[in-house]
Amino acid sequence: MSDLFEVSEELSQFSGQAPLFPLPNAVHFPHAWLPLHIFESRYRQMISDVLDGDRLIAMALLQPNWEASYDTKLAQIHPIVCLGHIAVEERLPDGRFNLALRGLSRARVEYEIDSAEPYRVAKLTLLPDEYSSVTTINRRERQRELLTSAVDVLPELQSDPLLHQLLEAELPLGVLCDVISHALGVSPDDARLLLEETDVDLRSDLVLSHLHQRNRRQKAGAA
Repeated sequence: MSDLFEVSEELSQFSGQAPLFPLPNAVHFPHAWLPLHIFESRYRQMISDVLDGDRLIAMALLQPNWEASYDTKLAQIHPIVCLGHIAVEERLPDGRFNLALRGLSRARVEYEIDSAEPYRVAKLTLLPDEYSSVTTINRRERQRELLTSAVDVLPELQSDPLLHQLLEAELPLGVLCDVISHALGVSPDDARLLLEETDVDLRSDLVLSHLHQRNRRQKAGAA
């Protein structure tokens, strides 16, 4: 695998728990980069703390009807999250932060830890990609199909240096699915379903379906 997608060093720092950053409309994927602007006081404290530690936070998607409890630790979240590593940070004079978060791994929230911190902390179990020994697809052919379809519906990838690395690298199918899922920018609910699917063959089916749907919409719009 290309060094660009190697995450073992960052994951070696994982203690089994991490702060949660719940948002209503953002789903992070492993191997994708997420820009964040941190302005709420509780999350400024969270970032200050993790920058002094392992630099890991878990992005979570809020469940519907989160508005009334957003300012508390009680807002319900979907249990599958993405553990990410703060790779780049800019601390602004007023205490806010600009961050670049690199996705590392899917994880499941086992339970939340009672703490005096203003932000939420959870015990997490990492969820590696699952490759079934009995597959109904040709994975190498599926990789080519995903890349070809992605270039068709996302023309900006044609000049993206990341695409050239994807074409040249022997990337696992699960990594490719996550990179394309991020580039597609699907709805939060669709992104959540992609994040929750640990079976790589099934995830690739979902990603390919989204690519085909996008292609049909673009052709209909051009007609």
